[in-house]
Amino acid sequence: MIKRISLVFFALAFAYVQVFACTNFLITKGASADGSSMITYAADSHTLYGELYHQPAADHPEGAMRDIHEWDTGKFLGRIPEIAHTYSVIGNMNEHQLAIGETTFGGRSELHTQEGAIMDYGSLIYVALQRAKSAREAIEVMTSLVDEYGYYSSGESFSISDKDEVWIMEMIGKGEGEKGAVWVAMRIPDGYISGHANQARITTFPLSDSDNCLYSKDVISFAREKGWFDGKNKDFSFSDVYAPVDFGGARFCEARVWAGFNKVASGMDQYTEYAEGKVEHGGENNYASNRMPLWIKPDKKLTVKDVMEMMRDHFEGTDLDMTQDIGAGPYKLPYRWRGLTWKVDSVEYCNERAISTQQTGFSFVAQSRASLPDPIGGILWFGVDDTYSTCYAPMYCGITEVPECFRVGNGDMLTYSPTSAFWTFNKVTNFAYLRYGEMIQHVRATQATIEGKFMETTPAIDAAAKMLYEKSSPEKAREFLTMYSDNEANNMTAQWEKLFEYLLVKYIDGNVKKEKDGEFERNEWGMPASPDQPGYPEWWYDAIVKSTGDHFKVLDESAH
Repeated sequence: MIKRISLVFFALAFAYVQVFACTNFLITKGASADGSSMITYAADSHTLYGELYHQPAADHPEGAMRDIHEWDTGKFLGRIPEIAHTYSVIGNMNEHQLAIGETTFGGRSELHTQEGAIMDYGSLIYVALQRAKSAREAIEVMTSLVDEYGYYSSGESFSISDKDEVWIMEMIGKGEGEKGAVWVAMRIPDGYISGHANQARITTFPLSDSDNCLYSKDVISFAREKGWFDGKNKDFSFSDVYAPVDFGGARFCEARVWAGFNKVASGMDQYTEYAEGKVEHGGENNYASNRMPLWIKPDKKLTVKDVMEMMRDHFEGTDLDMTQDIGAGPYKLPYRWRGLTWKVDSVEYCNERAISTQQTGFSFVAQSRASLPDPIGGILWFGVDDTYSTCYAPMYCGITEVPECFRVGNGDMLTYSPTSAFWTFNKVTNFAYLRYGEMIQHVRATQATIEGKFMETTPAIDAAAKMLYEKSSPEKAREFLTMYSDNEANNMTAQWEKLFEYLLVKYIDGNVKKEKDGEFERNEWGMPASPDQPGYPEWWYDAIVKSTGDHFKVLDESAH
């Protein structure tokens, strides 16, 4: 049986979830409309700047060392030997169409630190991308690194995909006095999709199916030694032992997986109460009794656009819809400024934590296609800021330079840059928050136009690059794709700047400018036409009166 965990663990895990909050979905070849495998990732951090990392392919002399810095903080952790040749990496995808994403689940607090460890989760991702060609190779690289150099982070779920397979791997360190980590990796069955969002999701797993499940040799015995599990091996659940679900894990984390699944599959209503954090009282952990499956089959095969839309959600149309309660204000704003929880009269309440959130640094949909040569087949559809209002630009995995708008060093969280996509997209969203219900319609329309053009153009770009690859050279194909990705990303950013200018003119000062035939309207003498002043909806005025009584009441002077 699984041993009961203290309330201290739940408090620490709950706090951890509030700090680290990302969302991944995993799409197998058989579940996609074009036979591509896909993973998504939203890097949600209040301090992470939206930029596209690039590591060129390189040869290294014997004895060369690599510095390891913690991805979250930049802290120097140590050095490991470099290998003879490393692959080119664009963002979270390498030149062989391997892609890796993650979400932090924290897990047992006593396993969060490990003296002498130097491999944090971010370094595992980016080192593996430089050293592995396939998902299975990446799993081998990552687990070997933590065995040799220790694991510096807390519990993590990893999405790992190549052009043929998609895997989820969950890992947690062994704590002080130990070295390395315990972990389980499972291949998502073809035709199915999975997801994770800061809550460990692997429960029981097959012990004799190395084609579809890999795990550390001590993942069960380590738990037994610690006194956390004493049942039969076949009943061992990774999540229930190392990171059980609590209210925060269900409401703030699993709810996001449920929301994404709900967009593409019927029958998810049976997990609504679980996603809302509602369980019957009694027992050790009722949250484990109605858990969502690790993978589901979508109602139809998913396009890249479908997967992008899975990443755009505020629980619309559900009981958790963030546009419907009074916290959304008069303009249906589906965002709540932190903290995630708050108290009234000593009673604790919470805001929802949706897939789309204001603090996203960058996000992507990584698409791997076996039908094309690797430098052409892999596309990292990359966007910055909030997933709901971003545009995903096609960054082919074979490109050799990063567009200026996404380039590392083009601004940062404390330095504004007019050529930075991150700052340009943030200008639009932060202005749109003021009158969200109306302005977001312009944002979504522009987004649909730009992304639609990208997708319509992709087959022609693929064909042209393939012809260059086969008839000229792979280098010529890469040059072509680099030029294309560069132009499209920078042009997209310029269009977004124009969108900001339009919104500023149209909605400044709470007024709404009139338009006619696609132009702002002027009167017969050339002056701006008098703008509309729509005010607030009636229900908002009612709420004000109920809250303030007669404070704003206009007095009838004739009665005196």
